[in-house]
Amino acid sequence: MNNENRTNWYAPLEHENENPAREEQAAEIKKKGLPLGWRIALGILLALGLIAGTSLFFAHRDAGEQKRTTREQIIIEQPFELPMPIPETELPDKWEDFFDSYFVTEESSMEECRIPSVEKQPDWELELVKPGAREKSLQEVYRSCVDSIVSVRSYIDGKVGYHWGTGIVMSEDGLILTNAHLVEGCDSAEIILADGSSYDAKLVGTDRICDLAVLKIEAEGLKPAVFGDSDELSVGDRVAAIGNPLGERFVASLTDGIVSGIDRGIDFEGRSLNMIQTNAAINEGSSGGALVNMYGQVVGVTNMKMISYYSSIEGICFAIPSATVRSVVNDLIRDGEVKGRPGVGITVGAIPADAAEFYKLPEGLYISGVSKGSDAESKGLRVGDIITAVNGEAAKSSDDILRVRDKLQVGDSITFTIWRDGKTFDKDVALVEYSDIY
Repeated sequence: MNNENRTNWYAPLEHENENPAREEQAAEIKKKGLPLGWRIALGILLALGLIAGTSLFFAHRDAGEQKRTTREQIIIEQPFELPMPIPETELPDKWEDFFDSYFVTEESSMEECRIPSVEKQPDWELELVKPGAREKSLQEVYRSCVDSIVSVRSYIDGKVGYHWGTGIVMSEDGLILTNAHLVEGCDSAEIILADGSSYDAKLVGTDRICDLAVLKIEAEGLKPAVFGDSDELSVGDRVAAIGNPLGERFVASLTDGIVSGIDRGIDFEGRSLNMIQTNAAINEGSSGGALVNMYGQVVGVTNMKMISYYSSIEGICFAIPSATVRSVVNDLIRDGEVKGRPGVGITVGAIPADAAEFYKLPEGLYISGVSKGSDAESKGLRVGDIITAVNGEAAKSSDDILRVRDKLQVGDSITFTIWRDGKTFDKDVALVEYSDIY
């Protein structure tokens, strides 16, 4: 369920589905009784703060001087004009005009990885293990994991500039896990082990949808990380993050916290990813690092944090669950890509309650985009339709669609109840191969 125009990894995450953070912010604002226009504007500001990716970018200037530019700074330096909030009395007369400006999709400039590829290893698989007999102290967790954490330098256009981030050792002979956004647009990469030794890396495979990449170095005797099952996590469980924030000076930094949320639907590249939310601090350079449980097992790969240039946000960070990692990594190692991923072909967003009341619309999900070549297009779904139910159940958030879709396969169908021009009807939409429509 994505937009055919993928959103820039560096850009604010404001696309396919509603942003859960925006809903939470809107709920808080509503308690304070602010007008609808202010609620919308503040919701947009918060959405702009969700920065998907926490790697550093180093670029050389004239005379060989280096300038460090974080991805957040790249965003803030781009020309941007935020629409001023409008009083309710000045809302557009037509609800279609309101949603045209409320749901905005940006085109992606995300580049393909050009790192030379290496032969696949179809016999190797990443396995998840059960928790241990007892929980460890933070010191024990760190000692058991730190040698499995590496630094990643991925170079752009020769060595004109490079990304800096983190990776996790998966095998004794040099399989390295990291984030896809860390190697996007790059033509070479270097892995620096915990002992300081460095190796040139080749690409096994990358999946920009789940933001995962696998690299390979020619090494032996490495210490692979132990991967636990993220499905065993509960809100409140203690976790720790190990990564390389802010460059070489702070390699192998440990931060700790708890699991703040599970199955958080976070939008990226027109697809909602179910993420682990944690208050364990991650910063630029932590991309591809390990979120570990208190048994010293990797249960997530850190890659996102929530920030805002307009208000204070602390301790809202995200990691890709190990259950997702296992599935994607095994596909990448076997085939170099992920196949059989089902897609709906629509872009949706939750309708603000006040907007629904003002325009006398039903509660549901507004369709702001339909992918060409999808069954949704062939069945006549179009921008402006409102989904009020999914398989007979009320549709209030994108997660209501994702929960159904993620249990199905390509070729299976979902029944959407659609409101259009005051009339309600059902449409059966078949899931299609994701890569065929995006």
